Amino acid sequence: MTFKSPTPSNVSPEHLWQIEQRVLAMPMAKTLGLRYLELQAGQVVLEMPYADAFSFMPGALQATPVFAVADFAAVSAAATLLQPGWSTATSDTTLKLVAPAVGAALRARGRVISARKMQTVCAADVFAVGRDGEESLCATLLATAVHRAPPSQ
Repeated sequence: MTFKSPTPSNVSPEHLWQIEQRVLAMPMAKTLGLRYLELQAGQVVLEMPYADAFSFMPGALQATPVFAVADFAAVSAAATLLQPGWSTATSDTTLKLVAPAVGAALRARGRVISARKMQTVCAADVFAVGRDGEESLCATLLATAVHRAPPSQ
């Protein structure tokens, strides 16, 4: 079987909708209150509202939710380039915190760097979003996602 990565012109809205539904059904995604702002071939934008439960001091989020939203964004971007029915999971990541995550929400912009049949290198930048909507970079993540074919393939 020859690997053909979908392109923006041939990724169906149904495929993207299925990715969104699968991710948002995950218990961690529900706990974090994630929502997609954008979902297209090779890139996504996810947002998470600020919650005191994830803070280490008033107004500042811990690294764990910053990592989680970055990971979800990067690997979701990888999933958009898979053939329908395939699944993906994080196999390796590096997160660099560059500023405190202080704001009303976190916004993660995930993107694909290199897509292959069995793994994708992807990344995400995470921004703290102020009440005024201004974004401030707080972290960047580089990840590798491994892929699995559907059971019948």
